[in-house]
Amino acid sequence: MFTGIVEEVGKISSVQSKSQSLELVISCSLILEDMKRGDSIAVNGVCLTVSSFAQQSFTADVIPETFKSSALKELASGSPVNLERAMPANGRFGGHFVSGHIDGVGKIRAVRKEANAWTKEIEIEPALMKYMMHKGSVAIDGTSLTIFGLGARSIIISLIPTTQEDSVLGNKGIGAQVNVECDLLAKYTERIQQTAPKMTRNWLAENGF
Repeated sequence: MFTGIVEEVGKISSVQSKSQSLELVISCSLILEDMKRGDSIAVNGVCLTVSSFAQQSFTADVIPETFKSSALKELASGSPVNLERAMPANGRFGGHFVSGHIDGVGKIRAVRKEANAWTKEIEIEPALMKYMMHKGSVAIDGTSLTIFGLGARSIIISLIPTTQEDSVLGNKGIGAQVNVECDLLAKYTERIQQTAPKMTRNWLAENGF
């Protein structure tokens, strides 16, 4: 589980690409401090497992399902990436519940500066729009953000100066692809509603209410 608060921007050192999978070597410093083999690291919002690590980098594999459903396949040597370690049980919760399981890929449609913020409109897959809510939460490339506007097929998010400077979103312009993870609570609520029995008067009486 992650919070969507980016700890460090790393850099792709190398990419070994196969037909439907990747091996990424990522240069970084901060998140290496307590790293162990098997740790979960969010890379642009995608939960990956550390297969090995050295003094200045770690290696992680991208399997076919992740390759197909995320924008990680767009990465190349030198690409910057958002990095976050899994949340410790005794840590502060600064963002929102982020699982690192990407729901889809979005595309930046517009960028504009408003006072001290950078506003970006992101095109979202139609099937995911039902999870988007004004003033609700969304993770874009692993960054916890608030939705400030809704279109028919897009959302509007706004980056404060710190997020603009300390995440990969600051350098992404029109046409760039981003990983999108919808609010986890919204997805669970929908699933419960789909599978739970209808709470009619008879159902409540039969179950002791």
